[in-house]
Amino acid sequence: MVYIYYPKCSTSQKGKKWLDEHGLKYEDRNIKEENPTADELRHFIEISGLPIKKFFNTSGLLYKSMGLKDKLSEMSFDEQIELLSTDGMLVKRPIVYTGDKVLVGFKADEWEEKLL
Repeated sequence: MVYIYYPKCSTSQKGKKWLDEHGLKYEDRNIKEENPTADELRHFIEISGLPIKKFFNTSGLLYKSMGLKDKLSEMSFDEQIELLSTDGMLVKRPIVYTGDKVLVGFKADEWEEKLL
């Protein structure tokens, strides 16, 4: 399992604590230092079945400062993937990748259902 997170993000911290409390083993990956690549993001979206919009950190400062709320609808899927792969601060976190599952954001009930 890979845990892709931002150490200063409180939601990421909650997710990490949850994994630790449940004794789940994982590899840490700081999204600011090692952002998911375009290929990884495509793979995550495919496995998760979620729309690409769910992978954007819509409450983030960078998302807001770039005015992406209005721009995303005019961008192709590939353009959105390329944009997401440029900066980890654009990507919603945390992301849990198990090989056959991808969870985006921390929701304890969903994690319990899918990871335990």
